[in-house]
Amino acid sequence: MAYDNRAEVRKVLVITLILNLFVMGLKAVVGYWTGSLSLLADALHSVTDSANNVLGLVAIKFSSPQPDREHPYGHQKFEAVGALGIAAFLGIACFEILQGAIERILKGGAIVRISPPELWLLLIVLGINIFVAFYERYVGKRVGSSILIADATHTMSDVWVTISVIVGLIGVWLGYQWMDVVLAFPVALLVFWSGWSVLKKNLPWLVDQMAIAPEAIHAIAVSVPGVINCHDIASRGLLGRQVFIEMHLIVDAPDVETAHHITEEVEIRLEERFSPVRIVIHVEPPTYESEQISFEPTTK
Repeated sequence: MAYDNRAEVRKVLVITLILNLFVMGLKAVVGYWTGSLSLLADALHSVTDSANNVLGLVAIKFSSPQPDREHPYGHQKFEAVGALGIAAFLGIACFEILQGAIERILKGGAIVRISPPELWLLLIVLGINIFVAFYERYVGKRVGSSILIADATHTMSDVWVTISVIVGLIGVWLGYQWMDVVLAFPVALLVFWSGWSVLKKNLPWLVDQMAIAPEAIHAIAVSVPGVINCHDIASRGLLGRQVFIEMHLIVDAPDVETAHHITEEVEIRLEERFSPVRIVIHVEPPTYESEQISFEPTTK
């Protein structure tokens, strides 16, 4: 049975959206006052934070784990698509930051002016970002939400970005104007790395990559009395969120009812180990022999 976590995920996204809008506005205002390229780039990064929250709210509206006629395997891939949208936003932010830094180097720009009160405002921004990142990650892991975990990863990158910007602005305050432009480049790299991490985590789910090693499923199945062997094992999904398992099971049973009880016991043990999971088992007689545990590429 699939666990529907959407109500709790929606609550977290609304809270973080409000906080991210506040952070974005504060960075933009301070960046405009000071003329800091790195801080304006950081504000652009925060625009993606708010956009990610909106994207997440839209994604979870359509990501019910419950199957229906049109989507018999549920709708949870919508959430993974939303997470990939976050990666796309991060890529756009990276490009904008690099473009702004290169233009400042080639064409020059206004002198950056920073004061202690503005630095204190940035420390408040940093504290909010740290809270949002740990809050989303905690709830995301507890309820198994890829949207929240991906957004927490993005927000954590914002934490390091803000730390870099604060360090650069302290340097500017001490008279080193070049630090503002130079630190815009590591900001872009941090943003890119965050996007790559989100992409790497969610792409396997969308392309139906193996979720569980077939040998692990095989070991559990053959431990059930009455099971002779199993083969053609396949799994997909996200372990801890929703997994689908298919297999062919060779059983030693005199009748259909006994075979049914054996397969039910296999399902119970797999559910205990990998829940939530949906399992499809094709039963075969003892005379059928196959040692092919999983699907292997054919050789010519």
